[in-house]
Amino acid sequence: MRALCASFLLFVSFLVASAADLKVKVTDPQSAAVAGAQVSVLSKSTSQKIAITTTEGIATFSGLNSSELSSGAFQIRVLAPGFALHTSDVSAPHDIVTVQLHVATASETVVVTATRTPALAEETGASISTLENAQLETMQPTAASDAIRFLPGAVVNTAGQRGGLSSLFVRGGDSTYNKVIVDGVTINEPGGTFDFGTLPLTQANRVEFLRGAQSTLYGSDAMTSVVQVFTRAGSTRTPELRFGADGGNFSTANGYVSLAGALSRFDYNVFGDQFNTKGSGINDAYSDSLQGANLGAALNDKTSLRLHLRHSNSHTGVPGEFNFNGYDPLVPVNGLSQPLPPDPNEWSQYNNLLGNVELAVAAPNGWQHRLSAFDYLYRYNELNVNGDPSRVGLFGNPIDFQSHEVDRINRAGFEYQGDYSERPWAHTTVGYRVENENGFVGDVNFGQTHGQRLSNEFYAQQQFTYGRLTAAGGGRFIHNSAFGNTGVPRIALTLLARRGGEILSDTRLHFSYATGFKEPRLEETYAGPPFSFANPGLKPERVRAFETGIQQAFVRGRYILNATYFNNLFHDQINYQEIDLINFIGQYGNINQAFAQGAEVELQAKIRSRLLLSTAYTYTSTKILNNPAPIDSQYNVGQPLLRRPKHSATMLLSYLGNRWGANLSGSFVGRRPDDDFFGFNINHAAGYVRADLGGWYAINSRVTAYANVENALDRRYSEVVGYPALPLNFRAGFRFRIGGE
Repeated sequence: MRALCASFLLFVSFLVASAADLKVKVTDPQSAAVAGAQVSVLSKSTSQKIAITTTEGIATFSGLNSSELSSGAFQIRVLAPGFALHTSDVSAPHDIVTVQLHVATASETVVVTATRTPALAEETGASISTLENAQLETMQPTAASDAIRFLPGAVVNTAGQRGGLSSLFVRGGDSTYNKVIVDGVTINEPGGTFDFGTLPLTQANRVEFLRGAQSTLYGSDAMTSVVQVFTRAGSTRTPELRFGADGGNFSTANGYVSLAGALSRFDYNVFGDQFNTKGSGINDAYSDSLQGANLGAALNDKTSLRLHLRHSNSHTGVPGEFNFNGYDPLVPVNGLSQPLPPDPNEWSQYNNLLGNVELAVAAPNGWQHRLSAFDYLYRYNELNVNGDPSRVGLFGNPIDFQSHEVDRINRAGFEYQGDYSERPWAHTTVGYRVENENGFVGDVNFGQTHGQRLSNEFYAQQQFTYGRLTAAGGGRFIHNSAFGNTGVPRIALTLLARRGGEILSDTRLHFSYATGFKEPRLEETYAGPPFSFANPGLKPERVRAFETGIQQAFVRGRYILNATYFNNLFHDQINYQEIDLINFIGQYGNINQAFAQGAEVELQAKIRSRLLLSTAYTYTSTKILNNPAPIDSQYNVGQPLLRRPKHSATMLLSYLGNRWGANLSGSFVGRRPDDDFFGFNINHAAGYVRADLGGWYAINSRVTAYANVENALDRRYSEVVGYPALPLNFRAGFRFRIGGE
């Protein structure tokens, strides 16, 4: 018996001795800790283990085979968004292994939005662009519209100056076909309406812009793109206070402050911003304030909790349409007068609140679980007190009336996402989302519309790599209390067709096919008399989309040329159609159909270690295929879609040094169809070129001076016909840093 016990104790001792622990510390090029990186440890005898780095940049692994660890049989793989993929072997036992990441070349960038998990952009089979923290700090954008416009494939149309409704058009789709996510929370109005001009990027760590139909992973509204914003997390042991201010022409003033840091298992970032400007014309004043927090806690080595809070409040004047393609309002156009002075009375306000709590668990081996509860309160108020009698139409008829639109919408729900990495070459994503949309929309003078709907959604995606082929396939099933059941599939393939050499590097082919959907707006489903009949049978709008292209790398991936053809068929589109011609009451129905195809050609280059270039040209051809209820001839079958230019191009050149940084941004948008909607026969918006400049200089480690110039060429143009854009404008200021490391 003693011999048996001794043998058992010896066996246990052997197991304990053969098991080892390993810690991996991940740092950036400046040796600062990188939190939230996905670290995998792989071996020949065991399935891979996965951990997420803490606020101190450390991922902990236990129960590893010590003999394999000492013989170099383990490999470390690190995926951190915004950095290059890192792989290395562990050649000897270590208590802690330090991994220093480096800034990615165009072919190495790790992204999240394309697959909902960290992945190499070139292997996702998706078209995705990013703006990293260093680029955003150099650009100093007032709002998301001032940054996204310089990304490949993005066409931003702003109705006037700061605060004017700013819409995004991608691949021929409507402005409601973009999913917008901030810190994991969808902030679109139900049905996709969103104003990019009132989304500040204060403390944004990264912006990802994903093009193509993505409803499989993101549900409604992701018909042609997904825009996702991630807020910076605290990372320094010593609390870091950042604050600054800048000012410029048109009585522009901006101030901001943040307090961030990380202590043991906790990290925090609390921030605020206030921006004010009077603009260049009548009723062009704009004000925006933002308060937010990003708080995290590592409950243990496998479990973390994160809280995001964000409140924004903006107020702007609405001057109305008054200047058509540079014409003076008092000078006749085409022999007809157009007496449209700006409206000095109308204003609008957004007041929105976002909250999200996320629990992340990296266990058991190979599994990652994310559970989040979210709430978004959207409040919009637009008031035109009396209307303006001096604003009259072509025949002297009044066109400016009293109105008071008030929208109050709440989106609340829960989402679970599970990720399982079976092997280094396979990854599974599954998820469930439940969301309640409840809101009042419309004009208070004519009766508001109340709508409420509950959605239950299930999604799954499988990714795998076989040799040179990387594939992803998945689907989403939706049960909605208003429009019933629907499903959307997606498949994406990437083939490394040729392994290149020093000059002519890797050649990749990519293809994807997907369908997408966009739920109706609340007023489209639920609105009643006096102007509309409710339509409880209204279905979502849909898209059938595919893209294919080739990616060619040069000079070991420092230069990437990517050419993509896209083809979108939009159907079941919603339009208003009169039914009761006596009382002029109609109903929204799924009656329209449209088509868009084109090509995107991108060049991304790492010219030097700190000099980056991204430039692109986009050709887009659109056509209305069916429209039983056109409001004028521009909406007839065969006509191109409004505000979609055939030709557009973007350019972003950035130098991101240690002591100074600078950027040159350019956007070219060609002539495109538009409508004045007042009968002045204005049927297009002229093309334009916009160039922005930005730069900063570190006076010392604590004080930085910076300046930014927008519309540096001082071009007079309109992105939306009738609404002149802001002329040359500049801001200059200082930012300060106290504490930190």
